[in-house]
Amino acid sequence: MDTQRFGDFVGVHRHGYVAELRLDRPKAMNAVSTAMADSIGAACAALAADRDVRVTVLTSTHERAFCVGADLKERNSFSDADLMRQRPRARAAYTGVLELPMPTVAAVHGFALGGGFELALSCDLIVADRTAVVGLPEVSVGVIPGGGGTQLLPRRVGAARAAELIFTGRKVEAAEARDLGLVDQLVDAGQDTGEALALAGRIARNSPVGLRAAKRALRLGHGLDLRTGLDVEDGAWRSVAFSADRAEGVAAFNEKRSPEWPGE
Repeated sequence: MDTQRFGDFVGVHRHGYVAELRLDRPKAMNAVSTAMADSIGAACAALAADRDVRVTVLTSTHERAFCVGADLKERNSFSDADLMRQRPRARAAYTGVLELPMPTVAAVHGFALGGGFELALSCDLIVADRTAVVGLPEVSVGVIPGGGGTQLLPRRVGAARAAELIFTGRKVEAAEARDLGLVDQLVDAGQDTGEALALAGRIARNSPVGLRAAKRALRLGHGLDLRTGLDVEDGAWRSVAFSADRAEGVAAFNEKRSPEWPGE
């Protein structure tokens, strides 16, 4: 398994066509410092440029936490000017995950709070184990979710439910999180990474060109009126209709064999 480090706190491990982006700051329960935000952004930029990656899985090396959000100890030392200088660097970490062009899966266990839950929300799918506790408690420390939470959460659970969760800042345990749609799949304790990687492997069997185009259509079409959304879908279809992947997929189907995707 190939490994590439991005600073001290992020590693990317390759499982064939699946990339595992590991949050690796265990002494701080993966609290996102400025340096860690820079590393997440750099890792995502490298993954986005790698055409061999068909699926990315976001995981944690900490036994009891996915990510507890922003590093408030670091923030406590900031002046107002420091906070403003840090803002685009922090934002780049969350948008880096959100804008990855391939399907993404978060593997969540333990605490996924504030910016930690926003990293998971930035993924297309969330697999959580029964130890997971998720939430956006930012209003309890005088701020708001600033890593996409106010926009991503209502897209998952609706405006009123998102408002209740954000306004109360309450922490939601795994079973309720699944029932509310905050996570997509609930697995036994300790199984989140394995199940997320298995899911990614199943996804990665499909055309990388098709996967990226399907993700674009899903993301860009969300919230549009139906006619405009169908135009977005048509544009994504046209981008793959004459691709080498499409030709290989049709040929493999007719020849009753597994496709060997060109990826173009």
